[in-house]
Amino acid sequence: MNSPPLTFRESFLYGAAGLFLFVGLWTLLSVTGLVPRQFLPSPFEVAGRFFFLLTSPFAGATLPEHLSASFMRYAYGVVLAAAIGIPLGLLMGWFRLLDDIVSPIFDGLRFIAPIAWVPFAALWFGTGIGGPVMIIFAGAFPPCLINAYRGARFVEPRLIEAARMLGTGHVRMILEILLPAAVPSIIAGLRVSAGLGWQSLVGAELIVAAAGVGFMMVQAQGSVQTPTVMAGMVAIGLVGMVIDILLRRGEGWLRRRRGLEA
Repeated sequence: MNSPPLTFRESFLYGAAGLFLFVGLWTLLSVTGLVPRQFLPSPFEVAGRFFFLLTSPFAGATLPEHLSASFMRYAYGVVLAAAIGIPLGLLMGWFRLLDDIVSPIFDGLRFIAPIAWVPFAALWFGTGIGGPVMIIFAGAFPPCLINAYRGARFVEPRLIEAARMLGTGHVRMILEILLPAAVPSIIAGLRVSAGLGWQSLVGAELIVAAAGVGFMMVQAQGSVQTPTVMAGMVAIGLVGMVIDILLRRGEGWLRRRRGLEA
């Protein structure tokens, strides 16, 4: 039996309680010396380092500047994945021949973890922008294609039959029937792609980048500056959370607009 949905206040209180317990346990492990502070600094030390990095350069740039470089690569990779994956998924959902041609190749490649492309990215692009963009694309592309494909395949048959009776051509069928019907699925895929792309970005920057928050963390790790490493992790988590919240709100707005939820 499903429990009743929580109110906003209840959700906030439970979330705050969970965060308080997490920070409390972290502080306990650090302050009592159960874990050496060299490897697990206290939350207050990490917070202080985080705010220090907002205005003071480390590894050639401040934290906002590193995040800006990271986000530029991220935007390129995700936009490229959506620009190719969504149209290709719609076309595969409509043209069975294209589906039969592309699916075996796609199914073989999509199970390769994005981080596995790092050696190729380093060989092909070095530490330029191309390497991280390639790895982000590898993480963000599959959900874009899969969700667009599923959205196109599960369009109500009566809509397609009605359009065919009116003599609708392939281009109009895709743009005016399949695309509008697949939009909720596409938005859901973009949300997944955004998360995977952001995770792939950090992995790429740990190896094939000369700037960015991942690069900053590698430099801090080399000099055993654990607070800086953890401050970078906090920044990554916060930005990822903001991206997900914005996409989730966009998805909810779209579903309400289309009458798919109350």
